[in-house]
Amino acid sequence: MTAVHTYASDVAFSPAVKAIQARKGSREAYARSEQRGWRTEIDDNLAAFLADANSFYFATASADGQPYIQHRGGPKGFLKVLDKQTLAFADYSGNQQFITQGNLSENPKAYIFVMDYAHRRRVKIWGEARVVEDDEALTTSLMPKGYRARPEQVILFKIAAWDTNCPQHIPQKFDAPDVAAALAARDARIAELEAEVAALRGEKATTEVTT
Repeated sequence: MTAVHTYASDVAFSPAVKAIQARKGSREAYARSEQRGWRTEIDDNLAAFLADANSFYFATASADGQPYIQHRGGPKGFLKVLDKQTLAFADYSGNQQFITQGNLSENPKAYIFVMDYAHRRRVKIWGEARVVEDDEALTTSLMPKGYRARPEQVILFKIAAWDTNCPQHIPQKFDAPDVAAALAARDARIAELEAEVAALRGEKATTEVTT
């Protein structure tokens, strides 16, 4: 049964969490942030962030609370926005363990964690998820065009709250294709400059011979 929360951040700040915040001195600051409120709907900034994401981590837990986290990846934008509170993605065939699906069958609570290492940004999204099987039209609409993977089902994620983190301690990393493109552009520019230098040297040599 879904708990009733006074504030959107209560999805993460349980009474136990708030008690520790009080003991360690951060409760007053977080109490003020509760008044401003965590976001519960997808805004333009979050939609743009997700449209550029090619990877995220998806967490679930069994009925007795055993946690599980799994990586999901695909082309940029494969995690799609269906409406202001709903995300969805085609779930590709994998190792056939079905831990995520098993957990969701008995505990719908789920969590999405999206990292952008290049820009040192991260987004945390709490909510509930469910698996949709045998809906060919929905699966087809969520499948990235031209992506070589076999979609097995769809996972729909209803957002309860989301928040961002500061960039502290996030290592800066870049995707290999982005690095390759940057190196190719650099090499092309070097080749262009070397050709210009060679041409100038040739002109200089010709001038010296004729004078």
